[in-house]
Amino acid sequence: MAPPERRRRTTQRDIARRAGVSQATVSLVISGGAASAQIAEPTRQAVLAAAEELGYTANVAARSLKGGRNRLLGLYTFESVFPTDQRDFYYPFLLGVEEETARQGYDLLLFCSGGSASSTVTAERSIYAGGTNRLKIADGCVLLGRNVRREDLSALVREDFPFVFVGRREVDGGELSYVAADYVSATAALVAELARLGHRRILHLRAPEDSEPTRDREEGYRRGLADAGIAVDEALIRSLADPADLTVDRLTAWTDGLGITALLVEPAEDNRLTEALAAMAGTERVRFPEDCSLALLGDPPSWTPRSRNWTRFSLPRAQMAGEAVRVLIELLDQETPEPRQLTVPCAFVPGDSIGPVPTGRTAGRGPRT
Repeated sequence: MAPPERRRRTTQRDIARRAGVSQATVSLVISGGAASAQIAEPTRQAVLAAAEELGYTANVAARSLKGGRNRLLGLYTFESVFPTDQRDFYYPFLLGVEEETARQGYDLLLFCSGGSASSTVTAERSIYAGGTNRLKIADGCVLLGRNVRREDLSALVREDFPFVFVGRREVDGGELSYVAADYVSATAALVAELARLGHRRILHLRAPEDSEPTRDREEGYRRGLADAGIAVDEALIRSLADPADLTVDRLTAWTDGLGITALLVEPAEDNRLTEALAAMAGTERVRFPEDCSLALLGDPPSWTPRSRNWTRFSLPRAQMAGEAVRVLIELLDQETPEPRQLTVPCAFVPGDSIGPVPTGRTAGRGPRT
């Protein structure tokens, strides 16, 4: 017996032919958002009626034509985030999004990349691969990633597509919703703790990229110094293009040449920086905190109980992701949503790498005597 003939899927061209309009008009109506407001209401209703007559409402996208929701939330990542184990940096973000999405009664759709599945090159990961917004199958989307395509974010803002970024991000010509860690307060608190221990020469080692989280950490460093009554020395704000350049000789030059007694380090995206710190500590030429106090401005990319318990602050990653889902749903519930920005406090981890000013120093005012 011959198998039944498969029915051809209805296309936007079929709808355009039935409604007597152009395919571009059908596309505008189906896509929704601000662009659909250009279509006269009688024309829009004709497109919706043709879509329903032809069975297009069987598709997820078509169900949203009537103004309803698919109850699908998207998660888009600008870089590879699949964890190799449960201690992976991104794992708590993924867990937080998944748990809160389920709690809110939505399904979750993961968008990985417009390019190679194994690629980590930012330029190959675009929401608009092929020229269209691939996220529109979802009601809204949570966006995640350290390296972003700003042009993609700007385009989403122009489209009025509902999304929330995990982390503070800014774009020209618009304002977006985000949930971010409060790096400013957390960094200022670490400076205050070091000042309490007597440190006055505190070097801030920042990332070379001028991203929002890096700027927030520097703002917190400056605020913490001001609150402690310590003048900012611009020579004590440094960056390293290659984390491998953080060597014993480099640190010794800072302690002896600049008179620093404490170091605040912004973690890199991989383990090279913390590995360099561990290698220094393993030489016995530099001991933390006996020779120099050290604190990390965030979590190491990978950490296990066997790793050095550096003094640091920890990002509430699962909480941030869950809050992003809640903010997104609030935006979906508003007829004319306004961008929302939310900051979440970080947690202080005492660790074992800071202490009083080393013996032989005078409250961090100069090199050893």
